[in-house]
Amino acid sequence: MMKESDTAGVVRIDDMEAKVFKALLYFVYTDTLPKTMKEKEEEDVMLQHLLVAADRYNLERLKLMCEDKLCKYIDADTVATVLALAEQHHCSGLKKACFSFLKSRENLKAVVSSEGFKHLSRSCPTLMEELVSMLAT
Repeated sequence: MMKESDTAGVVRIDDMEAKVFKALLYFVYTDTLPKTMKEKEEEDVMLQHLLVAADRYNLERLKLMCEDKLCKYIDADTVATVLALAEQHHCSGLKKACFSFLKSRENLKAVVSSEGFKHLSRSCPTLMEELVSMLAT
């Protein structure tokens, strides 16, 4: 005789916030992104987490949708984080959009002194080489 445990039928996913997993499931069932994200900053962060989840579960269409939306959030405050994310998760379109943003002298000057950019240059030196060669042409 088998005794059922209290967690029968429960699947634990410890490395993802519940709201991100809920959005992932929403996409799987509807093929669309949830429209619940209101504030710009909240949506930006949610899309970053959702992109990571999409990459992890090999949901290419969701990954591309997140990538496309994240391109609209690139600014001096977010570009370093978004560029690191693009590099880690092989998002060529998002990476290209970040590089395009950084082509502007004003944008580059605003970003270079930021902590995020300093962290990016330490953690992704090959990305910095790519950026410098892109700016040199």
